[in-house]
Amino acid sequence: MKVLGTYEKARIYIDRHYQETDEAKVYKRKMNPGPVITISRETGIGAVAICEKLTEYFNRRAIDDYNDWTLFGRTLIEKIMEDHHLPDHFRKFLVEEKPTKVDSWFGEILGISPSKIYLLHKTTHTIMKLAEFGNAIIVGRASNIILSKKNNTFHLRLVAPLNFRIENAIRLYNVDHKTATEFIKREDEERKNYHWKYFHKNIDDPLLYHAVINTNLLESEEIAEMIGHCVIRKFPQFFKENFKEEINE
Repeated sequence: MKVLGTYEKARIYIDRHYQETDEAKVYKRKMNPGPVITISRETGIGAVAICEKLTEYFNRRAIDDYNDWTLFGRTLIEKIMEDHHLPDHFRKFLVEEKPTKVDSWFGEILGISPSKIYLLHKTTHTIMKLAEFGNAIIVGRASNIILSKKNNTFHLRLVAPLNFRIENAIRLYNVDHKTATEFIKREDEERKNYHWKYFHKNIDDPLLYHAVINTNLLESEEIAEMIGHCVIRKFPQFFKENFKEEINE
């Protein structure tokens, strides 16, 4: 049996909801969208592993027609590219949240690179579109702020001590200690700047999230189960009765 990767799963999700020819099915799902989980994380957490376990957790417990939980991390970039028919060279500007000011300014003037506001609007549109159907785990891109007024959301922040994240980065990216440390500090700073510049929010403000979890103190399976329990309690109508009873005991 072939094991599908994150991109293939996202592709199936997109084909199912965005290219569905049965308008009645599309309307039904939009009228009653599944939950959306947003994940804000410090760099080096290893969020992908946690999110993949979480999608499996939900899909085993979901009712029929709602067992299509899908992770949108890096695949969110591909979805933005596709939604708005962006040229291929725009991809790197979606990946890089903070290009150098000079390069960005000249690039925008010459039409070589897109403005950050332009890409922000496209990103926001795609994230809102995913929320119309639900059953999506969206990592980063200030998705918790973009979807803050949506009732079908659950917002999380994953944190851990710097030393733990450095060791994680060394293992995940096969780099030395100095490179891992510089990478983590740079990425964390850029994410903070992104949130503050475009949304005037402090990414570390716990009031932006339903829960903040220290991943250093728990295994990935435990974190996924903890989040899963909270989401099923909040949105019980989308999960099978026997699992709801198990959690309520």
